Amino acid sequence: MTIPPLPLALTQGDPAGIGPDITIAAWTKRHALGLAPFLFIGDPDVIKSRANLLGVDIEVKVCEPEEAISVFPNALPVLALPVGFEVLAGQPHVGAAHATIKAIETAVTLTIEKRVSAVVTNPIAKSVLYEAGFGFPGHTEFLAELAAKLTGQITKPVMMIAGPKLRVVPVTIHIPVKDVPGALSEALIIETCRVVGADLIKKFGIEAPRLAVAGLNPHAGEDGAIGTEDRDLIHPATIQLRKEGIDAFGPLPADTMFHEAARRRYDVAVCMYHDQALIPAKALGFDDSVNVTLGLPFIRTSPDHGTAFGIAGQGIANESSLVAALKMAAEIAARQVTV
Repeated sequence: MTIPPLPLALTQGDPAGIGPDITIAAWTKRHALGLAPFLFIGDPDVIKSRANLLGVDIEVKVCEPEEAISVFPNALPVLALPVGFEVLAGQPHVGAAHATIKAIETAVTLTIEKRVSAVVTNPIAKSVLYEAGFGFPGHTEFLAELAAKLTGQITKPVMMIAGPKLRVVPVTIHIPVKDVPGALSEALIIETCRVVGADLIKKFGIEAPRLAVAGLNPHAGEDGAIGTEDRDLIHPATIQLRKEGIDAFGPLPADTMFHEAARRRYDVAVCMYHDQALIPAKALGFDDSVNVTLGLPFIRTSPDHGTAFGIAGQGIANESSLVAALKMAAEIAARQVTV
């Protein structure tokens, strides 16, 4: 794998979750996995105490981003952001929310300043952040707000789950299923697909991306017989996208989009709601899929799972998705340097 010239920034996530566990596991396997150097942004004491709990011998060195690449072979480089109290594995505390948020802000700032090459985020617990007054639905929206503040550039963030067998994008994300039809619009579908098409070219090196657009209703609505959204919203959106030179086709019946032969016909499946996209993505790549935020003026990836408080500190967390996120971020960063 080509290594980018700058380290990756890896945020702490919720320090009581499995973020520290999988960070430690990834670093200890760095040579075997061929990982690009990364800088952990968080509390060094959290890493040390978690490593002790896991029975892992790990060297931690507090340093600046410019030192991370030289430190990485022999120690985990950490940009220190103390939580302020002892963190217990599996026991989330609202008092850690400020450090969680600060780590994300710091990683984005360093990326915009070109001191690191990309942002990789460990899992956060939104309920803990909400209790502390966090005003965003999740990572994605917060990252877009930070980008706007730091660059003056308003962005349309789009979540993509990317695995070895499938890439998916949900047009609507964390809203109740009953609200999906009202939230969908021709304009939203077009805007989402524009972002997806542009970033598949820019960040993934796909010269002519093929976008398979799912229908909302069973059988893609059967021309209005089973709901009119497919006929009235999705089909006109794909027509407009093709006029713009974007190879988007649909609406397609979602129940026939994800078998092996169907997946060979497209580069990404654009779906109408969260579970329509994420169920096939996780069924086909639960341990090695990556959450990628498209549409931002920087690279951001993350593991495609949550904080898993119930297994934190037990030595059974699977680091595969984090490793995949680190590798994908490094590949995108290296590609953008060479193009």
